[in-house]
Amino acid sequence: MREAQVQRDTSETKIKIDLNIDGSGTNNIDTGIGFLNHMLASFAVHGLFDLRIDVKGDLEIDTHHTVEDTALVLGQAFDKALSDRKGIVRMGSSFVPMDESLANVVVDLSGRPYSVMQASWHTSSIGNLPTNLVNHFFESLAVSIRANIHARVLYGIDDHHQIEALFKALGIAMDHATSLDDRRTNVVPSTKGSL
Repeated sequence: MREAQVQRDTSETKIKIDLNIDGSGTNNIDTGIGFLNHMLASFAVHGLFDLRIDVKGDLEIDTHHTVEDTALVLGQAFDKALSDRKGIVRMGSSFVPMDESLANVVVDLSGRPYSVMQASWHTSSIGNLPTNLVNHFFESLAVSIRANIHARVLYGIDDHHQIEALFKALGIAMDHATSLDDRRTNVVPSTKGSL
């Protein structure tokens, strides 16, 4: 089983994440930010990752530290669970519709962190999650998981639908990228021999 437990305590957040990449989508998410909980649950369900996230953040200040640090620790958990990344498919992509919205996410677990987000938000927040922090979540995740993550909303009107389609697409793309390929057993999927 490819599993990891990561705990991080700072003056801004206290985070504990348990991850099983080869799960069934079972999840228990508590970040203190309702809409982020919903998005991370969608990510876990559609990526088939067993995921437990417990966050105590300085929400009395704002949501920035909690969103950023949750993404950083989630990426660390994936990086730890993937170990040397031998045998993985490495790349994955997904298009996901949600009503009037369509999102696309492409992931490369290349060891090279980079994030591109193409999305326009129509509102400043959904619940207590500022929409601009969605971009920052994806950036922080890309850095800590050491991956290229390209995400875009092709079209849509409702920000909730657009963001949920992005998180579902991220889950599916990550499921594909982390999948094991029997033809690559004990082989790192890179011409360099390492990721």
